[in-house]
Amino acid sequence: MTIRMKTAQYYIDKLEMEPHVEGGYFKECLLGEDTIAVRGDAKRNLWSSIYFLLQKDEVSHFHRLESDEVWYFHDGSALTIYMISPEGELLAPKLGLNLEKGEVPQILVPKGYIFGSAKEEEGYSLVGCMVAPGFRYEEFYLYERQELLHKYPKYKDVIEKLTRN
Repeated sequence: MTIRMKTAQYYIDKLEMEPHVEGGYFKECLLGEDTIAVRGDAKRNLWSSIYFLLQKDEVSHFHRLESDEVWYFHDGSALTIYMISPEGELLAPKLGLNLEKGEVPQILVPKGYIFGSAKEEEGYSLVGCMVAPGFRYEEFYLYERQELLHKYPKYKDVIEKLTRN
């Protein structure tokens, strides 16, 4: 019996993933049936979940959500999640399964953090992202490079990597 290694294209095809506005590929896969009142009485799904995939040298550009997002590692190699806290601290945990190298299989990105991710190793990373309360594009803010460089000049290299011109 021959064991075939999965490729990024395998997952893109089999999971019917599409290009994501922030970079990489995604597929909405699960949506909680229960709803919750958020910021007044706007009803939202309690949670939502997507598959997300990045390949070597691809990035998810810096953005911010108004909800917490939990990232889960599924397959491939490690993915770096860059986060800038509301206090201006840069964090860069690695999402993966090599615990000896400091990777972790789950990462929380708290609401209000500026974040993006980068695939810096060979191969791909297939992850899951669950947002609670559920994701809404109206609460998604994609940052421009100059806006972040003005506010966080000491993170120039990371900002240039995770933003468009």
